[in-house]
Amino acid sequence: MDADVDLLAGMPRLGPLFARAALPSLHRGPARLPRSTAVVTGVRQDVARLADYDRVCGFGVRDAVPPTWLHVLTFPLHVHLLSGPESTIRLAGVVHVSNRMRLHRPVAAGEVLDVSVRAGNLRPHRRGALLDMVGEVRRGDEPVWEGVSTYLAPGARVAGEPDEVTRPAVEPRSPIALWRLAAGLGRDYRRVSGDPNPIHTNVLAARAFGFARPIIHGMWTHARLLAALDARLPATYAVDVDFLRPVLLPSTVGAWWQAERDGWSAAVTSRDGARAHLVARVRT
Repeated sequence: MDADVDLLAGMPRLGPLFARAALPSLHRGPARLPRSTAVVTGVRQDVARLADYDRVCGFGVRDAVPPTWLHVLTFPLHVHLLSGPESTIRLAGVVHVSNRMRLHRPVAAGEVLDVSVRAGNLRPHRRGALLDMVGEVRRGDEPVWEGVSTYLAPGARVAGEPDEVTRPAVEPRSPIALWRLAAGLGRDYRRVSGDPNPIHTNVLAARAFGFARPIIHGMWTHARLLAALDARLPATYAVDVDFLRPVLLPSTVGAWWQAERDGWSAAVTSRDGARAHLVARVRT
């Protein structure tokens, strides 16, 4: 086994990990990431939890799983790596700014999978540092899904001049769908995703991070938009998403999507379409 592979006996429990990840780092030097790749083999999907995930995110229940569900399978390894002693960056407090994923082939709910995540590409940002959590899901030797979550770690120090990071410009447009998000949606998504971050469920925790009310998980918004497009998408595709503004709970948001030559452009917006919360580009 390669020395840089951390082979775990099973998926780590998120509660204790997140408690460690919530502790502020006392490190004052340059930011540092773990060098190992966390791997769990023989992961059996919980089909009851998957069905609940499909319902919460708006997907129809079926045998082929949504690509965002495969992100959910990798997420405990994000927390595992960033709560370990090699990392000076803690997941609690970082901001999920973008996500890219590619589904190489349909994945069935009954498939037993190998899941891995590594951290890398630490680079300076004008507000701190950016880093990538790179996930992969395989069936034996076959890669079936890959994803990159990019996080901003405010205040982290990395040598060098920050690259100019351009955020996509989105013209205001009228939504073609309106979604009412209940106050309890954060609790529902926590149940199906396992993400225990209290800013999504607790008013005091949300206020501590500058939000008037709890905010819904960005990956719920991502999944809900793909669910709206689901019947129009092929069996395999790639999707790039930028998270632009948080969505407070409860609220009503809009959404639009438009066919392009090689896929779809789409966004989740304010109710009137004037501001974008999330923009997506689906490549088929």
